[in-house]
Amino acid sequence: MCDSGVIRLTPMERPPYSGGMISEFNELSDKIGLLAEMTHALRRENAQLRKDNAALAAENALYVQRMREAQERVEALLEKIPELVQAGLEQAASEAGAYIAENEKEA
Repeated sequence: MCDSGVIRLTPMERPPYSGGMISEFNELSDKIGLLAEMTHALRRENAQLRKDNAALAAENALYVQRMREAQERVEALLEKIPELVQAGLEQAASEAGAYIAENEKEA
């Protein structure tokens, strides 16, 4: 028991830090600093990747829209093919009839 009436379980005097312990603290401090730098770099990279991803998503949406428009144009042309074939057949028949009629007159 001390003079002040307080019971102390451990002595108040602490031994000074050893050189090995100080170097361990310095190493730990350096590692923490490196970890902080890496964290900041990863956050910056992540922000850039999010920006790039958003830009690519917008570009992709534009290409999807263009593909839809092209598909609609192709489908419209495909729907016209039977009409064009029929018109071509009618024209060919008409021209053939005219050719035959001309040849019959000459003969």
